Amino acid sequence: MELGIIAAFVYGILALIGGIMGYVQANSKVSLLSGSLSGLLLIFAAFMQLKAQFWGLLLAALVTAVLVVFFGIRLAKTRKFMPSGLMAILGMVALVLMLNQIVARG
Repeated sequence: MELGIIAAFVYGILALIGGIMGYVQANSKVSLLSGSLSGLLLIFAAFMQLKAQFWGLLLAALVTAVLVVFFGIRLAKTRKFMPSGLMAILGMVALVLMLNQIVARG
């Protein structure tokens, strides 16, 4: 199994759990919706990659890039590392692994 697939799956699980935690702790429906949607998209993209669908990798990279930008902006506004900073850093790591896989397939 390639690292890009693992990165998409793990980051998707983290986004999903983060959305649920945001709802439980702050009663944020937006957090629940956005975390669930992005997490499920990433998990779906990872499964599509397992089925040798290259567009799954592209979808995972796109969703991850959007999340990195979102969490980066949120970190700049709140100046709180948790959870924005952690998710931004983990997203960047996942994105590098995905982009490396894209380039390797080139």
